[in-house]
Amino acid sequence: MLLQNYRPIPQLVTKTTRIEVPRFPVIDAHNHLAAPYGGAWDEKPLSELLAVLDEARVQKFVDLDGGWGEALLQKHLDRFKAKAPERFQIFGGVDWAQWQTLGANFPEWAAKRLEVQKSWGAQGLKIWKPFGLKVRDEKDELVKIDDPRLDPLWQTAATLGLPVMIHIADPVAFFTPLDERNERWDELSAHPEAHFPSPPYPSFHELIEAFARLVLRHPQPVFIGAHVGCYAENLGWVSNLLQRAPNFYVDISARIPELGRQPYTARRFFLEHQDRILFGTDHPANAETYRAHYRFLESDDEYFAYDADPEAIPGQGRWRIYGLYLPEDVLEKVYWKNAEKVYQW
Repeated sequence: MLLQNYRPIPQLVTKTTRIEVPRFPVIDAHNHLAAPYGGAWDEKPLSELLAVLDEARVQKFVDLDGGWGEALLQKHLDRFKAKAPERFQIFGGVDWAQWQTLGANFPEWAAKRLEVQKSWGAQGLKIWKPFGLKVRDEKDELVKIDDPRLDPLWQTAATLGLPVMIHIADPVAFFTPLDERNERWDELSAHPEAHFPSPPYPSFHELIEAFARLVLRHPQPVFIGAHVGCYAENLGWVSNLLQRAPNFYVDISARIPELGRQPYTARRFFLEHQDRILFGTDHPANAETYRAHYRFLESDDEYFAYDADPEAIPGQGRWRIYGLYLPEDVLEKVYWKNAEKVYQW
């Protein structure tokens, strides 16, 4: 038998808690509405999306897809924000390709475009993971995350009161050799484009330390570190940055597999930083996906599958997770109060 065909069925007898609706209203503070990440909801009737969100008790939704370009930003502002302004926020982004054309003028240009995006209705800035990995300047040199030339962009976000959702680096395993030791071998074998070995790419630790320097050098803008501060495998590191940078927040999007396999450490992390953690899924809006997140946050269930199909090879690693059984006051903050404050909703 090949390992790829191995599908062990746990014989462990544990309870299953099905949470139909969350304890409190929910703000999904990190998600998408366009393909490929958002399930192409921008091509379906808005009424269908609202029905899914209503079923899952998701009252407000942050769409980060404006970051792909201004044409898409305008489309999403017209399709979602204009028709249901109380339900959606749409974030803008940066057209990094313009750097090689505009040269030294690019940072000021990007800052001015952010002002324009806000005038249209954008309510935040999304920085995607090519920043630090692939973005190059007019000399075709890789731009570092803490490059001081970009200070005008971050300062403008602070002046405009726009939070910055920033995604720096993927899971650590995405930067290590794709061999028998890589815990995300299944996922990377299916998606080799997500593998960023060093060289030629910067190492994970180069990226994450540059990210910390960026946040610490700019105390005015609100930074939200996507995916548990981009380092869910090391909550001690994330906790340290949260302690040093009061303008830094994190969301839990696409990382319940990481958090759920370290339940004791994760629960302590939530309790210590309960005012700085935002709920998010980074998954096409679906009631069952939301319920899986509610189970993780609210129940004390043990050793359960984080994917919809418990018999499939898990999408983010061959392990199962444990519920955190968070107190009600912490759940209320994580589900909606923190996002309401950060996004000024």
